[in-house]
This record gives sequence, C-alpha cells and structure tokens, in this order.
Amino acid sequence: MSEANWYVVHTYSGYENKVKANIEKTIENRKLQDQILEVTVPMQDVVEVKNGSKKQVQKKMFPGYVLINMVMNDDTWYVVRNTRGVTGFVGPGSKPVPLTPEEMKPLGIKEPEVVIDFEVGDTISVKSGVWEGTVGDITKIDPHKQMVTINVDMFGRETPVEISFTEIKKMDF
Repeated sequence: MSEANWYVVHTYSGYENKVKANIEKTIENRKLQDQILEVTVPMQDVVEVKNGSKKQVQKKMFPGYVLINMVMNDDTWYVVRNTRGVTGFVGPGSKPVPLTPEEMKPLGIKEPEVVIDFEVGDTISVKSGVWEGTVGDITKIDPHKQMVTINVDMFGRETPVEISFTEIKKMDF
C-alpha cells in the first residue's frame, strides 16, 4: 500500500465545510477509511472589533481550499474529484502534488508519532496482505514510512521484503 500524504483541494468559496462533510460521508459509504484518513478545513482564531467590542471568532485560513490526508490512487482521486463543490486538486494539470513537511508545519499539522513495541532482531508474523502467514526476523525499521524489512525465503534465497506496521504481529515465545 502507498503512503498517505496531505493534498490541497480547491472548492467553490463558501463550500469548504459542505465539501468536507460530503467527502466524509462518501468515505463512510464506500468504506475508504484506510485510504482517505482525514479531511480538514484549517481555521484560525481572529479577534474582530465590531461596534467598539472585541470578539474572538474562527475564520478559514484558506477560503476555497480543503486539506485531505489520503493515499493517492485512482479510487480516492475519483471520489474527491467528483465530490460536489470540488473544482480540482492543487497541482499542475491533473496530477495532484502532496504538501511537503515544511508546508504543513505552519498549518499546525504534525505527523503522528508512532510508538512501536518491536526492534531489529525481533521475530514477527505477517497477519495480513500478500505475505500473510510469513514469519521473519526484522532487519530494518523505517518509522517515517511505517515499514519494517524482514528476510523471507524465496526460491531458496533470503530476500528482503518491506511490510507495513499495520500488517505485522510480534511473536511471543
């Protein structure tokens, strides 16, 4: 499975919350929770002065835009692109460009911190995916990509294979 990234979606101005609600409803209906992880309309607190009194209100940081954390594939692209009120992804042509970590920092979006209970040398069992049922020793851990590398026996040779954190289970001996 590919890695999830943050993408910017352009909407009709004033339709940001409606687009967010529509995408969330579609995620639920099509069971895409594992591919479209989060939909957000970035807000900021602003102090407005009206008739001499100060009032704190929330305003959209980017009117006309919605941020989506998703795995980009044909299904997710189609769902988002064909949501009522969406005019397109931000990026050249029809190819969406994910936000970089530097671009996400001022938005207050942080990468989730992953706590793992295994280390290099531990024996794990693959509980789902193509390698389901395979047992192997961890040779490398990549917390940023949320992947571990194990060696599997393929045609009589040790072959390194990357497995997602969500697909493994630590073996208890």
